[in-house]
Amino acid sequence: MEDKIKNGKLSLEVTTTENRCPIGEKVGSGNETEGKIPVISCEGGCIRGEIARLAANAVAKEEPYRRGCHGEFLTVPHSKIAQWMNNSEKIVLIDGCFLRCHGRILENMIGKERLVQFDALSHYKKYTDKFDIHEVPEEERIQVAEDVADWILETLSGREIEDGHTSTFRMNTIP
Repeated sequence: MEDKIKNGKLSLEVTTTENRCPIGEKVGSGNETEGKIPVISCEGGCIRGEIARLAANAVAKEEPYRRGCHGEFLTVPHSKIAQWMNNSEKIVLIDGCFLRCHGRILENMIGKERLVQFDALSHYKKYTDKFDIHEVPEEERIQVAEDVADWILETLSGREIEDGHTSTFRMNTIP
């Protein structure tokens, strides 16, 4: 592993594929054409990743956001999902906790200025003594995720500025 760490950066190799996800191609193309803003999240195996994932699904139901696929974005660079996300003015990222796993990756891929990052745990401040998602009842997981989604949407709406020349939105960088 030491040979993969250089100047404080970890290098990973991903085997290429010529495969494409048929629905991902359709969704990516449509979202790019419509100027939707991608939303991705931590999807780690713990309760914090699950809450971030659920919150991202809720945020992506609202305009002008749509759910992006981080797996396809990171590993299938010629796909329509990756094209949409690479060409988007901003990407909204909901990390599950202070480790900011996705944020640290995306900052190097697309730059901090295009990334609007949220640490879900910093908002709800629970479950730091739990790992398994089933340690928190489903109804409670959903409620916490909806609260996180509401916080994110409120924050985003406070920073969005409609561009008078296009139907797209610009978001300032996070403080």
